[in-house]
Formats: sequence, structure tokens, C-alpha cells
Amino acid sequence: MTDSDTPSDRPTNRLALEKSPYLLQHAHNPVDWYPWGEEAFARARAEDRPVFLSIGYATCHWCHVMERESFEDSAVAALLNEGFVPIKVDREERPDLDGVYMTVCQLTTGQGGWPLTVVMTPERRPFFAGTYFPRETRHGRIGMLELLPRLRAVWDERRADVESSARAALDAVAETERRALANEGGRALELDTLARGFEELAARYDAGMGGFGRAPKFPTPHQLLFLLRWHDRADEPRALEMVEKTLTMMRRGGIFDHVGLGFHRYSTDARWLVPHFEKMLYDQALLAMAYVETWRVTRDDRYRRVAEEIFEYVRRDLTDDAGAFQSAEDADSEGREGKFYVWTSEELGRVLAPLGDTAVALARDAFRVEARGNFAEESTGERTGENILHRRVSLAGLAEAHGTDRGAIERRLEEIRMALLDARAERVRPLLDDKILTDWNGLAIAALAAASAAFGEPSYAESAVRAADFILGRMRGPDGRLLHRYRDGEAAIPAGAADLAFLAWGAIELYGATFEPRWLEEAVRLLDELVEGFWDEEGGGVFNAARDVDDVPVRQKETYDGATPSANAVAWYAWLRLGHLTGEPALLERAAGMARTFAGAVARAPSAHAMWLVALDLDLGPTREVVIAGPRGRADTERLLAVAREGFRPRTSVLLKPPDGDEGARLETLAPFTAGHAPLEGAAAAYVCSGFACRRPTSDASEMRAALG
Repeated sequence: MTDSDTPSDRPTNRLALEKSPYLLQHAHNPVDWYPWGEEAFARARAEDRPVFLSIGYATCHWCHVMERESFEDSAVAALLNEGFVPIKVDREERPDLDGVYMTVCQLTTGQGGWPLTVVMTPERRPFFAGTYFPRETRHGRIGMLELLPRLRAVWDERRADVESSARAALDAVAETERRALANEGGRALELDTLARGFEELAARYDAGMGGFGRAPKFPTPHQLLFLLRWHDRADEPRALEMVEKTLTMMRRGGIFDHVGLGFHRYSTDARWLVPHFEKMLYDQALLAMAYVETWRVTRDDRYRRVAEEIFEYVRRDLTDDAGAFQSAEDADSEGREGKFYVWTSEELGRVLAPLGDTAVALARDAFRVEARGNFAEESTGERTGENILHRRVSLAGLAEAHGTDRGAIERRLEEIRMALLDARAERVRPLLDDKILTDWNGLAIAALAAASAAFGEPSYAESAVRAADFILGRMRGPDGRLLHRYRDGEAAIPAGAADLAFLAWGAIELYGATFEPRWLEEAVRLLDELVEGFWDEEGGGVFNAARDVDDVPVRQKETYDGATPSANAVAWYAWLRLGHLTGEPALLERAAGMARTFAGAVARAPSAHAMWLVALDLDLGPTREVVIAGPRGRADTERLLAVAREGFRPRTSVLLKPPDGDEGARLETLAPFTAGHAPLEGAAAAYVCSGFACRRPTSDASEMRAALG
């Protein structure tokens, strides 16, 4: 609902002045919401009230449920307004705050999730935490009408206990941080750490359906990026089998949008069938990386096609007019999760009837469409007659069953998809969370740039460059520092560690796609800003929030890799990549400091630190640096670059040094070890180096290929 169609008799609270789509969703609740800030806490102190903090995000299904049940209810609103100071936070705008209070919730309840509900003192110290609460008590879960009076009574009658509990909660967060980083045995990260990471994943691998563990199943693509590197290093066929099976079954499952393309957030079952329907930019980016790299390993065009499908979705539906990438699409439409995506058998037949009976039969067969449906009502568990489109049969199997060849099946399925896409365009779309986040854009830039280099597709690099230029040009504060969020003409919120680390990763991949030195220069600047604002001089590593951010009760360091890799893991990887590209010892020494700081945490649970294992694989080497000296765009230069980009070489860095002009000089400044590299007798030459000692240069592509192995 927009301001223009909001009924005039609905209340309006302070959130109406915010930019976050999530906060704006609550701007017309009867709850007297405040955004996070000193105004709210000053009122709590002045009136001696506890603070009721609710954290969520715009595309969160259960956040919508709690809003409809409780925050739009006058009785619940009265209890909140009379007894508390209510605050709303968008977790995607303030991941640093969310991290602290989610840790409290997990420590006190053993679980977490969104919406996150926290009650705290005016000093930001939490004494109660939970997730979703219904309006009334049911199914063993206390309701808001019962919970809020109890919490207020505790505040009024047992203040000493509240204060003690609140101090203990934050102390527990700090202690958890200390234990996570402890390295009592002085462990180092070695080859054995990679081996144990593989074995842990292998023990949880679902050989029948792919993925790891039981329901719910999350994509976690950085685990697949690690497995590809372990396959490359150890020549372990099981690692590649795990990746291929997982990617194949995900693409066939309902977690993939077979009409509009792109992936939903996760599967609620072990079969990848019933998704949680929201679509997140970071999932698209990380999954695209996994499909691109798997194509590099296998040269199986099925994986390339899925990466291209993901990018088609992102560029069509998640791209701002200025070229930056928007955050997510909601799970809900017209108040129901998945309504936009599901089809009855009758509806599908009606839409496809103009294509003929054979098309209808193929669609029902290919997408496993049932008359009674495969999608159940959330509250009752009863079938709705609606279907989540999915495939369980390969294209070859479909071709055999329908008496034709695979190419004909592919063409027919594309006709079917386009007809369904046109029909779906008439439905009410889910909410688009159109805010632009620096960290998630960094991942999308990295994925597009990596695909451009792999596939030789310049349009992907062009999309990545537009997004990077937007962020670097329009998302900086008056002091030049990077900002985290842009929406509706406003860039705001100081960047966190993930913003700088992820964008640096994107800049490094952009150099590999374009060989423009400015991207290495940007990566250096971003990592310098990361050190200046976030580096822990005592313990090493980077904090989530900058040192001058003063409203976070505990400064945490991200260790575990979650839905996205941790900021510290990506920073380590970026320092290693940039160190090998430039030969700058200070960058590699900074990377070595990261390894020392986090060795204990990673070694204790390697598979929970998959992105760390990706970086560790690079750190352990052997690494190569390949410098192509030759004019940009000339045939002999391009021939050598094509060899350098062949196959899957995750520990090889490639640089292009034009012999004349500004680019060559800038590269020498960035990577002094390239100073003596020049063409051979006018022909482009390849210098294959290891440990920054280079072999005899060659202009022969076959000799270069042999040197690379």
C-alpha cells in the first residue's frame, strides 16, 4: 500500500518518515512505533519504560503474519503504547544490531529467526527475547495479549532481576564472542582443515536429493564453492558429485522459479519441492557463482544455462533504472505466501490451450502438475489444488517419454514458460524491496563479473560495472566514507564490514573481467577503508560495525558463514586475492593475521566456515600469477588471455599489461613485479609466475597451456 492509497482514517506513526520498505509497511499500524535512535531511548529513560524492539525485513512471511495478527490489532497496540516504547528495525539496514540481539535470542531460547522480538532496558540491554508471537496464546506459544502484561509486571515489580538479567545477556554475547575466537591449542589452518571440512559435508550429504542435512534445506552456495576447490586439489570425485547433484536437484525443484527464473530462499522440505517463496539478491549472486564455477570444471552447458537464467531474472526484475541491484521480492502476494507462483491444473490448461493439447500434456508432465495440487494450506495442511511447478525427470527423459529429441523439448518448454510468464504478469506481484544494499550488490557484481570472464559475455561485465559505478559514485557520505543503503534518492547508514569486503571482492572480479586497473585501485581503497574503520588492533580481524558507530551494545566479529559468507572470511579471501594480483607483501601479511585470529574457530567446525575454506585453499597454494603483456584487443593478446581463462584454476591470478599508455603504468604502480614484463619482439607474451618468480616468457599458446598445467 502506498501513501496515495492509504485510507485517511488510518493512523500514521513515525515510520512514515523512513525509507526502509519494511518500516514503511508498519507506518500505519496503531502501534506508536519509533525507528531505532536516541529519541526513542530518551523517552524510555524519561518515562522509565522498557523498550519493545521488533526486528524483521520487508520480504519476511512471518513478519507479515505478526503484523496482521498483532501490530494491526488495537488491543495489542494499546498494551504496547501504554507500557513500552516500541521500536522497529529493518535487519537488512542494521545487520550489526540484528547480530547482537539475535545472538541473545539464540543463547536464551536455543533458536532464532524473524521476526525477532526483544524487550530491553532504556540502556539497550535485553532481558527478554523470542521470535514470532501470535495475538493470543495457542499451540503452546504465548500470545501478545498475555505476554505484554507479564513483561510489564516483571519490569515494575522485579527491577533488580531485570537489570541483572540484562547485564548478563550482554555479558553472554561478549563471552560467546571470546570463546568463538579462542585458540587454546594454538591451531594453525592446514590441509587437514580442508579435508575435515569435506568429510563433515560428506557426512551430512543427501545422496538422493542433494544438499546437506534434513528439512529445511538451504542452498548455502559457498559450501559448493569449497567442494569444487577440494575436488580440484584432492582429485576427489565425491566432492564434484555432491556439487552436481545438489545443483541439478535444486534447478529441478520448486525452489527454482520455473516461470520467472531465479531461486527462492530455501526449501521447507528435504526434496527442494516446497520453497519459502521470497527471492533474495544474495542467493541469486552466490548460486550463480556456484553454477559458473561448476561449468568451468565440467564444461556442461546445463550449469551455464542456469547461471544465465539467474542473471536474466536479476537484470529483468531486480535492477534499478540506474543499474544497481535491488534487494528482494516478497514471499507473499495478496496476503498469501506463494500465491503469485502456484497454478491449478485447470488454470494451467486454460493458459496453454492456444499452444495445443500436446503443450498442455507436456507441461503437466514436465512440471508434475496434479489435479489435487501439491501445495498445502499453511494453517491446516490441506491440499489447495494448487501446484508448485517442479521437475523430477531430466530433459532427456522427457524427450524419450514424448517421442522427440531434447532440443525439441527445450524449445517447447520455453514456449510454455513464456506463455505462463505472460499470464502471471496479470497477477498481483509480490512486494519488491527496492532498497539497494552495498554488500549484496558486491556479491552480484562479483558473480556477474566472474560469469563474464568465464563465458566471454561482455554484457555481464557491463551490468556489473554499472552497479559498481552507482555504489562508488552515489553511496558515499560527505566525508567520502562508503554507505550501506540507498533508497528513494537517499544514501544513508554507515557501511559495515561486509559492505567493504563484499564490494572489494566484486572489484577484484571486475578486474578479472575487464582488466581495467581502476578496479584493482578501488579494491585497494576499499580494503584500506576496512582496516581504518574496522580492524581490531588487539585481537585481529574486523568488527561488523565501524569503531565510531556508538549505538551497538556489543561490537561483534562475524565468524560463521550463514546465508551469506562472513565479512571476515570474504575480507581474508579479498586480501589474499589482491595480494597475489599485486605482489604487495602488506596485503598478504594482513591476510596472515586473519588466519591467525580465526584459526581456532575454523578448525573446530570447518564445514560451518565454508568461505574460510575457500580462502584457505588459496592461502595454501600453490598459486600462480600470469601476466599477459600485449596490446588490449589484439588477436595474439586475446589468444593468450583465452588460455589463461581456460578451465577451473582457483589459485591462479591473471593480469593484463598493455605495453603503452596509462594502463600499463598504473598496473606497474599496483603490481611492481610486472615492471619488466613486455611483449616479445612485438608479439604478446605470457609470463607464468609462482611465488612472484617467473618462467621464461612465451608467445606460444600451447607452451603457455603446458606451463599452467
